[in-house]
Amino acid sequence: MKVMLLAAGRGERMRPLTDACPKPLLPVAGRPLIAWHLERLAAAGFTEVVINLSWLGEQIADALGDGSRFGLRIAFSREPWPALETGGGILHALPLLGGEPFLLVNGDVFTDVDFRRLRLAPGDLGQLVLVENPAHHPRGDFWLHEDRIVAAERPGARRLTYAGIAVLHPALFEGAAPGRFPLLPLLERARGAGRLGGQHHPGRWTDVGTPERLAVLDAELSGMRA
Repeated sequence: MKVMLLAAGRGERMRPLTDACPKPLLPVAGRPLIAWHLERLAAAGFTEVVINLSWLGEQIADALGDGSRFGLRIAFSREPWPALETGGGILHALPLLGGEPFLLVNGDVFTDVDFRRLRLAPGDLGQLVLVENPAHHPRGDFWLHEDRIVAAERPGARRLTYAGIAVLHPALFEGAAPGRFPLLPLLERARGAGRLGGQHHPGRWTDVGTPERLAVLDAELSGMRA
């Protein structure tokens, strides 16, 4: 399975840190944030990674090269600025991802999800990883009932937060026109068709979206390495 890492955004909440440095290259415990993903993906047995680029993207390409130092093969999907949003960026990258399901990972999260265990159920277009609602996003994103994303609350369902990690089938994007658009409407269409699965990850997950959260993660991981 190929992997797509989302790395094209401006990182508005991270400003001024991202005025001159793209968010994926911000240092965490002595290495770029994106390097933590690449090392874990390689350790999990993945070999091919597609990274989309827009804001200061060539800095990312120069820093990572072809991926060989991580034991990976990296291809870059270059977008204009402003970036194409999540849905448009993935659609733009599909020629590099091929016709099979692929793993999608936001470049600005930190997690201990076991990427090797993520799969699509037969007939599904997506499998979303959900986590407990963090303090900065208490209302969550999706209702999870057993292993399905459902439209509304029902007995046994839980409202959880999308972790920015999923397995998607390219067919999810059928009929989508090139350009800027979000991923959510396509996920909602798949949910409405009964073709969207989900799973709860009870372990480590951090949305590294602000300088304060970056500093907390940096201090924690630096302490673990000391």
